[in-house]
Amino acid sequence: MKKLMISLLAVIIIMSCKKENEQKKTIIVNYPETKTVDTLDTYFGIEIKDPYRWLEDDRSPETEAWVKAQNKSTYSYLDNIPFRKELKERLSSLWNYEKIGAPFIEGDYTYFYKNDGLQNQYVIHRKKEHSEKSEVFLDPNTFSEDGTISLGGASFSEDGSILAYSISEGGSDWRKILIMNTETKEIVEDTLIDVKFTQISWYKNEGFYYSSYDKPEGSELSAKTDQHKVYYHKLGTSQKEDALIYGGTPKEKHRYIYANVTEDNKYLVITPRVSTSGNKLYIKDLTIPNSKLITVLDHTDSDTYIIENEGSKLFLVTNLNAPNKKIVTVDASNPTPENWVDLIPETKHVLNPSTSGGYFFTEYMIDAISKVMQYDYSGKLIRDIKLPGVGNANGFGSKKEEKVDYYSFTNYNTPSSIYKLNIDTGESELYWKPSIEFNSDDYESNQVFYTSKDGTKVPMIITHKKGMALDGKNPTILYGYGGFNISLNPAFSITNAVWMEQGGILAVPNLRGGGEYGKAWHDAGTKLQKQNVFDDFIAAGEYLIENKYTSSDYLAIRGGSNGGLLVGATMTQRPDLAKVALPAVGVLDMLRYHTFTAGAGWAYDYGTAEQSKDMFEYLKGYSPVHNVKAGVEYPATLVTTGDHDDRVVPAHSFKFAAELQSKQTGNNPTLIRIETDAGHGAGTPVSKTIDQYADIFGFTLFNMGFEVLPTKTKEKVKG
Repeated sequence: MKKLMISLLAVIIIMSCKKENEQKKTIIVNYPETKTVDTLDTYFGIEIKDPYRWLEDDRSPETEAWVKAQNKSTYSYLDNIPFRKELKERLSSLWNYEKIGAPFIEGDYTYFYKNDGLQNQYVIHRKKEHSEKSEVFLDPNTFSEDGTISLGGASFSEDGSILAYSISEGGSDWRKILIMNTETKEIVEDTLIDVKFTQISWYKNEGFYYSSYDKPEGSELSAKTDQHKVYYHKLGTSQKEDALIYGGTPKEKHRYIYANVTEDNKYLVITPRVSTSGNKLYIKDLTIPNSKLITVLDHTDSDTYIIENEGSKLFLVTNLNAPNKKIVTVDASNPTPENWVDLIPETKHVLNPSTSGGYFFTEYMIDAISKVMQYDYSGKLIRDIKLPGVGNANGFGSKKEEKVDYYSFTNYNTPSSIYKLNIDTGESELYWKPSIEFNSDDYESNQVFYTSKDGTKVPMIITHKKGMALDGKNPTILYGYGGFNISLNPAFSITNAVWMEQGGILAVPNLRGGGEYGKAWHDAGTKLQKQNVFDDFIAAGEYLIENKYTSSDYLAIRGGSNGGLLVGATMTQRPDLAKVALPAVGVLDMLRYHTFTAGAGWAYDYGTAEQSKDMFEYLKGYSPVHNVKAGVEYPATLVTTGDHDDRVVPAHSFKFAAELQSKQTGNNPTLIRIETDAGHGAGTPVSKTIDQYADIFGFTLFNMGFEVLPTKTKEKVKG
């Protein structure tokens, strides 16, 4: 068992220093014992050891004891970071401002989400038209004392009289659905249970469609779930009477199936998927009793969905033969691709459209920055929407008959504000602006383009205080994702604001594997091209170092989920690149990821070890768990995960931390922080989030050599 130091009793050793910002204290940590077992898997005749397989059993008393011991060791370290309390106080202080979401109309009420400041969960408020006074409609903070039961989705019936809403317990992806009378606020039916990865889509006021899996055998938090099904719940009936609409065919495993009803209640739209990219598409005419499903697409070679309809005329968004997406039209009587007609053609920029007030609002990503245009249903350009600045716009989703819409606008140094849009004139006015103790004018965001290993140009936005000296000594977080066609658009974050207040730099590259430049950009970071993502990230770090934003001694790499894989692969391939590594809820065992929960659905991005010998060798070549080597000095590492994460099961993080602790050379600590009653991230209470970031930032700065916060270090130097 590798030990960093010899005793937990002597927690702090005073060391000599040469500079004011050099580390003066070393916190001693003694890792808990992690046993190994003789477990072997064989792939294409090659044996692979898996000594920490036992940590995959989340119901085992041994695993529970290991988690408690690791947390005890981790917190004995974190508790002794000298400025951790200051960070928590500043995070709490900055977080404590009123936040509201864009208003939306349901029935006779206008609803909006609101958080007074430090409430663990957002509260739904409402008010009647022309009324200035609002009331609390649904307060998720009353679901549990500690805020660990959160609100998932909320969907209103056609006339707004009934609400169906889902809740998550302890951060799990498993949900319960409750049904409420919106006038009396009373729960009117039994709770639906064992619901997962679902929309709630109403048909008139009669009932709604939802999706789920059969309850798995074994642990509900880790056992495989790969047969999604769509059900219809009719009001006034029990869940056991819910009709199975689609799914459950043994011939093909549709791991994600979503169903929604068009706004006019004419069509049910079903989109089966075998992976996170690509879907089939079917429609069912709900105006005809016992109508059959009509096939629009019978393959998963594209991402295609119905955005709108006018009677039997369908409007579809697709990337079939259009990697950056386009809008096409077709009649529902003969809806297959050979009959599609382009309405809004593909451009060189990625299209993300929505509908509002009887128009299409097309958001284009131009180097990850929003540009929004308004079209009518004939495909005629009405106008460009003038946005408040350079950044990211979200919203544009009001019902067809409405004349106003609301959207939010933000970037890395501008807190999100809400704007009211006159749909007929295209004019925007400020509807709400937060009152926050953060002066955006003191900061700047600049986009640069750097060159990756194979010559590809990659954009990156770098945000920091104005007038910062580029002397290579600025604490810097390099944050990345690079997968699943997900785009990292500029958005304000309270936690990032606190980091930048301390003189920190935030650098966010738009890596291959993401969606910033369409399907080709996504595919360039998948399967046998996944190394491109890691190369892009490494090149981003090298750019920051070469241009004196920072140096290896002051660089931290951070990412979550697929971004946790990114950090794990980067630190094992280039342990010299950064001083600190922060992999969160990461996919870290690439040979077994698909054996847990819905992980098999990620195969479009990753491939699987059983797929082919080439794929197995490729995955083994970068899988973080399998590439930790003895005798290597890895960065100071804080692995974070949640004990209720049933999307990326915590066993990934457990096994990676165990490998690092057994093989780490040198004095850099390797810790794992396991949040209890928390999942993959969504619904995490504000109180837990603040604690977590105080620990992450405290760990990062302390291991960069700061004994006080950087702002105080600079004040001391000036003095």
